Amino acid sequence: MKKGICTLANDVVYDQVLALINSIEFHAGSEMPVCIYPYDNRLDRLRELSAERPQVFLFEDESVINRWDDWVQRLWDCHPTAAKTWLALNGKPGIHRMGTHRRFCAFEGPFDQFIYMDADALLMNSPTIIFSALEEYDWVTYDFQYKDLGHVFDVESPRLTHIFSEKDLMSKTFCSGFYASKRGSVTPKDIDFYLDRLAQGEAEVLYPMAPDQTLLNYFVLSKPITSTNLALSLSPRERTGNSVTSKHFEQQGGLLFDKGIQLLYLHYIGISSRIFARLCQGENLEIPYRDIFLHYRYLNSPGDFPDFKEAPKSYQLPPLSMTKRLKRKISKIFSSN
Repeated sequence: MKKGICTLANDVVYDQVLALINSIEFHAGSEMPVCIYPYDNRLDRLRELSAERPQVFLFEDESVINRWDDWVQRLWDCHPTAAKTWLALNGKPGIHRMGTHRRFCAFEGPFDQFIYMDADALLMNSPTIIFSALEEYDWVTYDFQYKDLGHVFDVESPRLTHIFSEKDLMSKTFCSGFYASKRGSVTPKDIDFYLDRLAQGEAEVLYPMAPDQTLLNYFVLSKPITSTNLALSLSPRERTGNSVTSKHFEQQGGLLFDKGIQLLYLHYIGISSRIFARLCQGENLEIPYRDIFLHYRYLNSPGDFPDFKEAPKSYQLPPLSMTKRLKRKISKIFSSN
């Protein structure tokens, strides 16, 4: 297939995936194919969803999935401290959020050109501008992640500015929640190239707490991949924000506008899948741009819209008092002994 949109998911994020697919159908057309890469094996509800939507399908080529799982393990084995950091964080060995790397399968996936969108995002406009840019570039992004390099690379590493130029760091870095590329942009030969460089010490610039994001950025900045960030290339009269952390967007029906300009996509970054599940189960939680999410989640099933019976409450837990934090810390210490 020439063009398509893909995401990464399991049944845990079912509500978000359904909202995303509905938004794609509305803004890109029901003929736009959507490929779901499996975060893990919890896929029963998503299989049912794909059976209902002819344009939606799960990626199930185990040979490709296993190959990328192996490559990712080898890439992270080059990092000097990641394994210890993750062991301390998760209490068990293994790569942190390993399943997030499965989006890399798109480099061997079904689409010649693809847009990747996190499951907690919504398409809010026609994707034509992205696919048009892919005719000129191999990698297209549209975000402001370059303003926060600390979630892309280890900015404390003295190697960082020796490996990458300041110009590239401030123009080519991106958020892994939304990007567009082409099949074959990263090849097995490239993996050997990356492994060789990482093994020679470059691995220390990777940021282990955003494992898929840091690797993707490393791929793009290390290889001469032509790229553009529309947040930088579009004029101020054309570009918009895209994150729910921006509070000034204006809603008109099922659309959002940033100072009069219609958003291309909206990313509910930082909001747990558990919050969306509770919301869809009828718990009256206030999240940013809640009405937009609910609009697309129930676009084709308005009769299932949650019947909120209680007063709305914030989805964010209040901060723990110092006493409660101390008690929790003591409890953890004794439970580990």
